[in-house]
Amino acid sequence: MVAGRNLRIDYRWAPDAGLLPAYAQELVALKPDVLFAASGTPLDALRRATQTIPIVFSQVPDPVGRGFVASLARPGGNITGFTLFEMSIAAKWLELLKQIAPRVETVGIAYDPANSAAASYLREIEPSAPSFGVKVLPFAVRTVAEIERAMAALAGESNGGLVVLPGPATSVNRSSITTLAATHRLPAVYPFQYFARGGGLASYGVDNHDLFRRAASYVDRILKGEKPGELPIQQATKFELVINLKTAKALGLDVPMSLLARTDEVIE
Repeated sequence: MVAGRNLRIDYRWAPDAGLLPAYAQELVALKPDVLFAASGTPLDALRRATQTIPIVFSQVPDPVGRGFVASLARPGGNITGFTLFEMSIAAKWLELLKQIAPRVETVGIAYDPANSAAASYLREIEPSAPSFGVKVLPFAVRTVAEIERAMAALAGESNGGLVVLPGPATSVNRSSITTLAATHRLPAVYPFQYFARGGGLASYGVDNHDLFRRAASYVDRILKGEKPGELPIQQATKFELVINLKTAKALGLDVPMSLLARTDEVIE
């Protein structure tokens, strides 16, 4: 298939999650052969807009637990796709922060309240905090102003650090987050490699570019006649640990060699 000849692609970009319900209705009204959701928040909007048009998703954690599909093996209905993380990865972000910055005592958790998975991540992080000798402070952030207030509050705590959870608001505002973390000298761990490549201290998560490529194969199969409910949900298999040594040096941190030895990408 070739775009403009026998393939038409319409898309909507919503930096404000409040726009998603209207955008979902607009796309459904076009009566496409298949819909694609880049993450859980737009998937939720599309699911509410149609129960008949096939939907392929990418970057969605726990699709069964969140009620998007009946099971991983046989999703049923009109939705299928590719998962992002197991929720247990949230505790690994906290562990990674303590490995890089062992003096951290207070960890701010920046999350997008529009992301329905945020509560599940927090439920993984909060019980594990005592085992790492830290207390956690959740901060709901939607805008740059809210991010600025959260960072200022966290900077006032003793030996503060930061874990950023996945979500539309945190991804869209990643430049502001990494810049403010550097300004307030807060060690921070992020869910995707583009945070670390953009100046963040460290990231651990899936290769989301790989997920998008794999999701395209499901779109192709549906366009050729296969049913989404019969295409099994596929889980992420490729994870990346990225550490920005330039940022670590600016924060006065010595990254352990044992951690560097298993790092997929080191930025110097």
